[in-house]
Amino acid sequence: MGSWTRMWPTDWAVLMKSWLIFSLGLYMQVSKTLACPKVCRCDRNFVYCNERSLTSVPLGIPEGVTVLYLHNNQINNAGFPAELHNVQSVHTVYLYGNQLDEFPMNLPKNVRVLHLQENNIQTISRAALAQLLKLEELHLDDNSISTVGVEDGAFREAISLKLLFLSKNHLSSVPVGLPVDLQELRVDENRIAVISDLAFQNLTSLERLIVDGNLLTNKGIAEGTFSHLSKLKEFSIVRNSLTYPPPDLPGTHLLRLYLQDNQITHIPLTAFSNLRKLERLDISNNQLRMLVKGVFDNLHNLRQLTVRNNPWLCDCSIKWVTEWLKFIPASINVRGFMCQGPEQVRGMAVRELNMNMLSCPTTTPGLPLIITPVPATAMPTTLVPTSSVPPPASKYNLLTPTTATLPTVPDREDRERVTPPISERIQLSIHFVNDTCIQVNWMSLFTVMAYKLTWVKMGHSLVGGIVQERIVSGEKQHLSLVNLEPKSTYRICLVPLDTYNNYRTGEDTVCSEATTKASFLSNGSNIPSSHEQTTSQNLGSPFLLAGLIGGAVIFVLVVLLSIFCWHMHKKGRYTSQKWKYNRGRRKDDYCEAGTKKDNSILEMTETSFQIVSLNNDQLLKGDFRLQPIYTPNGGINYTDCHIPNNMRYCNSNVSDLEHCHTW
Repeated sequence: MGSWTRMWPTDWAVLMKSWLIFSLGLYMQVSKTLACPKVCRCDRNFVYCNERSLTSVPLGIPEGVTVLYLHNNQINNAGFPAELHNVQSVHTVYLYGNQLDEFPMNLPKNVRVLHLQENNIQTISRAALAQLLKLEELHLDDNSISTVGVEDGAFREAISLKLLFLSKNHLSSVPVGLPVDLQELRVDENRIAVISDLAFQNLTSLERLIVDGNLLTNKGIAEGTFSHLSKLKEFSIVRNSLTYPPPDLPGTHLLRLYLQDNQITHIPLTAFSNLRKLERLDISNNQLRMLVKGVFDNLHNLRQLTVRNNPWLCDCSIKWVTEWLKFIPASINVRGFMCQGPEQVRGMAVRELNMNMLSCPTTTPGLPLIITPVPATAMPTTLVPTSSVPPPASKYNLLTPTTATLPTVPDREDRERVTPPISERIQLSIHFVNDTCIQVNWMSLFTVMAYKLTWVKMGHSLVGGIVQERIVSGEKQHLSLVNLEPKSTYRICLVPLDTYNNYRTGEDTVCSEATTKASFLSNGSNIPSSHEQTTSQNLGSPFLLAGLIGGAVIFVLVVLLSIFCWHMHKKGRYTSQKWKYNRGRRKDDYCEAGTKKDNSILEMTETSFQIVSLNNDQLLKGDFRLQPIYTPNGGINYTDCHIPNNMRYCNSNVSDLEHCHTW
């Protein structure tokens, strides 16, 4: 009995403790449900107070909430209650689209993601960021932050910050004193003209740096500025005013480098020498005319190179690029090498250039040109075409024969012009069909799986697809080029391909130039004839046929209508002859009146009347004439006179000299 007495208090204490814990948990769950602010909507761990025209953060944000939506309101800096800082469960806050003019205080102390874009924030204090020791991602895009508005070392107070977005602000330089653990920094679309050597000091964890759309020049970037970024993987400095790539770029981990839309005129040989892991390089939309030989030699991992919209000058200095493009692996995607000069190669792809087409000093004696004499007749001028030179032995070596220009050679209109071959391996000939059509013929002394034929009008840049190409099988030996412009010079090139439609190693492009005939339809104007004219006539023939059919139908309808009108006119004359009372009368001259027996029609024409019988076709044997009688009071009466056998008798209740009946 004594042992039971000693155990009872212990069991009672354990039971009471369990009951208190259960009650406390139940109370907390119920309190969270009942504590949602009235102006907001709560859904589990989310509180939605957005788009409610709030000027301050509602009181009573319950503990346990993880995401707080306060965006698109009218909250100002005075609208953050002190109790909000003590809500420990909130880790994400959306405050974009409000009326903040400085970085807010009293934010939840454990917030990790903070969205403050699209406000009017102008200043950032160290004290405000010192409250957010766990902040990892900060969005300050599209505000009014200036360099002087950021307190020195303010961002360094956020010791956990990994991502900092400062796009579309008013910064004139990169803020100094960034967190050492920062991994991504965006300062694009600002007014940055200067980057000091201290801006990225100690940022050894930075992997992505975006400084697009600023006012940076090479002089504004301090020497060694980017050398501290040992872990940088992506660097974009697009839409600035650089004249050459930034020096001392870190090459240990850099994978993507974007330099487009600058004023780059040259690239030093060592600009990319240490970027051995670079996979993507973009130098488009600059002012590059040439490249130093070997500038890409150390880019062993390159996968994509984009060089569009540069004024590439295809002279002897670009010869090495042509060779490099032919021997690089198929895994490397190179885009945009297109000649913009000189005039004779404008619009051609650098990869398809023949060495004989480049304006290089003569290093090898040129082989004699073979010119076949032809009869003298009018013929457009054809420039001297060029062809490939066979590789000596087994080693590929490009020769540069002397280029020459033939004088104008007259020929008959249907005469073929054979390209004077430097080599007998491929021969190219051109047959002028008419002023808009050229037939290209070729003959190869070796087996070719396929050909690529390209043609471009000289004197035009590459706009709107001027360069045209066609791939044909190796068995085919001719192709017609149609829809050409009259009296225009075209450069026509033939490229031998292998089984996979790749360029044959050691084979150069065979090219020729030809001038189409002048059109005979107009004086001096390039109006297409022959083929294009025939096409226009063929297109117009359906309309001509439709016009003929429509005219025939209209003619038939007019004839039928004329016959119908003639028939109705004839029928109307017959009817008027049959009914005498209707002939020669106007419709307004008729009035009807019935006699005592309702068997006649009274027809009135001006001052006389005529009665016609309706019961039979014969007229009454007597004439009836009604004459107006003017009574003394000004009224008008009518008298009825019946005159049988030219004798008159009258029935009237008034005396009348003519013995007429009046009613």
